[in-house]
Amino acid sequence: MNFNSWQFLVFFPLVAVGYFGIIMGIRRVLPALSNTLSQVFLLGVSLFFYACWNPVYLALILFSVAVTWLSGILMAGTAPENRKIFFIASLALNLGVLFFFKYYNFFAGTVNPLLGTIGTGAGLPGLNVLLPVGISFYTFQALGYSIDVYRGTVAAERNFVSYALFVTFFPQLVAGPIERTGNLLPQFKADHVFDYDRVTSGLKLAAWGMFKKVVIADRLAVYVNGVYGDPAVYPAAALVLATFFFTFQIYCDFSGYSDLAIGTARVLGFNLMTNFRKPYFSKSISEFWRRWHISLSTWLKDYIYIPLGGNRKGAFRQKLNLLITFLLSGLWHGAAWHFVIWGLLHGVYQVIERSIPERINAVFKKVPVVQVCVTFLLVCFAWIFFRANTMGDAFLIVRKLGDLPAECAGYLVRIPERGIVNTVRVAFQLGTLAQGIANPVTGFGMTAFGLSIITVIILLVGDNWTKAVPGTKRIMRSPLVLRWAGYCGIMLTILLSWNTASNQFIYFTF
Repeated sequence: MNFNSWQFLVFFPLVAVGYFGIIMGIRRVLPALSNTLSQVFLLGVSLFFYACWNPVYLALILFSVAVTWLSGILMAGTAPENRKIFFIASLALNLGVLFFFKYYNFFAGTVNPLLGTIGTGAGLPGLNVLLPVGISFYTFQALGYSIDVYRGTVAAERNFVSYALFVTFFPQLVAGPIERTGNLLPQFKADHVFDYDRVTSGLKLAAWGMFKKVVIADRLAVYVNGVYGDPAVYPAAALVLATFFFTFQIYCDFSGYSDLAIGTARVLGFNLMTNFRKPYFSKSISEFWRRWHISLSTWLKDYIYIPLGGNRKGAFRQKLNLLITFLLSGLWHGAAWHFVIWGLLHGVYQVIERSIPERINAVFKKVPVVQVCVTFLLVCFAWIFFRANTMGDAFLIVRKLGDLPAECAGYLVRIPERGIVNTVRVAFQLGTLAQGIANPVTGFGMTAFGLSIITVIILLVGDNWTKAVPGTKRIMRSPLVLRWAGYCGIMLTILLSWNTASNQFIYFTF
């Protein structure tokens, strides 16, 4: 069940009414049971929410829940020297399931050619299994709990319902944020009464998330999918535009999901961690990762980078630890070499960043706009490897970017003959009627191009407007008429764009 579906628009209000109805109704009759029953209710609807994709995979997520819950209890009840046994068993079982469903075919496809070169004549068989939705997210959340219990930073949770709800809580189950035990788990043990200000704040954030997904991301996806689907037939200018559009598509798609998750959880009374903080205004790659997918970047820092030694063992080890961490980040995103290259690129960026002499850094710090632009361009370049369907496509796109200067010169000299509008059409392959266009992007003409540019500008202006003060506070400071005009405008735009809302969220595949 996607957030951007009519089914969810029916599902969530029913959940909210049922949840608050149970709390208020049971509290009057059996106050001691109100929290227990509200947790049971949320667990039931969360499992139903997940089962809407494939009921078979409920067994996998319940297996992960059972293993980590039981291992936590066993770790808490045994001597410190024996705790590692249960911890390793929990890691092995959870990572084993993740490897089987997500990485086995990638591993087999990498190993089999090597086996062929040494003449073994045998290879690993491929598996035809469907990747369970959100498996990377809930596995990392469950493993974070196991690590915290093993370290002794949190107490083992003995209430199975509370722990199961921590792993399966439906707003953030499929694509995060990857929550920490200390933040989310205790919230399930508190009663959450209906609060008008909190509910309206959550709905506003969810509406903005839906706007980013349906109006911006899904519109940009039409062009991105067309060009990246067959990059060999498109000119360099179209590839540059598609990469630029994808940079904002993935941001709006993923941060839109996070806004929907945080907003719907807030309606029910729960506070999820912030996952994005205007990342494209970052002045460095390291700052970018403090603003982008914060729940994953902090998870990797706390559970991978720091245990490897962090920056405590000298400059060389720090850089090596960065490369390892970002390689794993790329692999977490997808079982393919182009994701690994994407992760390594960000690791290399940070290694280079830390190798630049301070006197040069001091010069760049005086012109922050240059820092922002350079960081943005580096991020855009890395997105090529993330979005490309194969390594071959990624390298083809990079190679064709070298043709851009000559190509642009050719467009400029043809402007008197074609006119500006037709020149743009040819360069970006936008229209079916323009002469000279062999492979226009289906369903994406000049009107869609113009609207896409406008929505990106709206996004950047909105992010800049809310850099210092959160958007909900900014809105509440506005006159009533302007506020409601904005609400109605956003909702109307979402409804008018709903025909593109069949697109699945990008991070559901991770």
